[in-house]
Amino acid sequence: MDGARERILAAATALLAEGGREAVSTRAVSAAAGVQAPTIYRLFGDKQGLLDAVASHGFATYLTGKTGLKPTGDPVADLRAGWDLHVGFGLANPALYALVYGEPRPGGSPPAAVAAAEVLAGQIHRIAAAGRLRLPEPRAAFLVHAAGCGTTLSLIALPEPARDLTVSHLAREAVITAITTDTPAAPDPGPAAAAVALRAALPQTAALTPHERGLLGEWLDRIAR
Repeated sequence: MDGARERILAAATALLAEGGREAVSTRAVSAAAGVQAPTIYRLFGDKQGLLDAVASHGFATYLTGKTGLKPTGDPVADLRAGWDLHVGFGLANPALYALVYGEPRPGGSPPAAVAAAEVLAGQIHRIAAAGRLRLPEPRAAFLVHAAGCGTTLSLIALPEPARDLTVSHLAREAVITAITTDTPAAPDPGPAAAAVALRAALPQTAALTPHERGLLGEWLDRIAR
């Protein structure tokens, strides 16, 4: 059955790359993979389940590359590298990228998007822990995500010769300027930046009870806003 799953994923991925989401029909996939349609439903539940599996399978390489980026001493520079990797992956795999980010699901996200968001959250947390984040972590991560996806989808929509990556670089730097400070927050960074830095370090303390950590976290979030 594992062999059938791999054949189905390979067939669906090829169809997606050639013709987009609409080309990934149950009939076309079963014919290309050499399986019966019930096998697809048994393994993936429905067409959406198949598409989610294709997205997760295709994004595995991207996420491996992103998590494999060796952290440097500058978490902001690491965020820049992550942005460029994200945009580059989208331009190299437009149909797959559009499958994950092109049709937002209110109240939920594809598993591949959730996994990518977790990697981004980790990058943002490192900036916060270094005292260089201006905004609360969730807000900063959302801003980077929204700007990165919007930039990538906009570039994908253009003919290849018209794609100007300078736009991506400008968007990247505008977002980084909006969410970070130039230097670590010390000795007098102001209450908001100090609250963001302390909030990032809060899970590491054992001096407080869970209730106390939760209460302090709420106070720090309010100060950061």
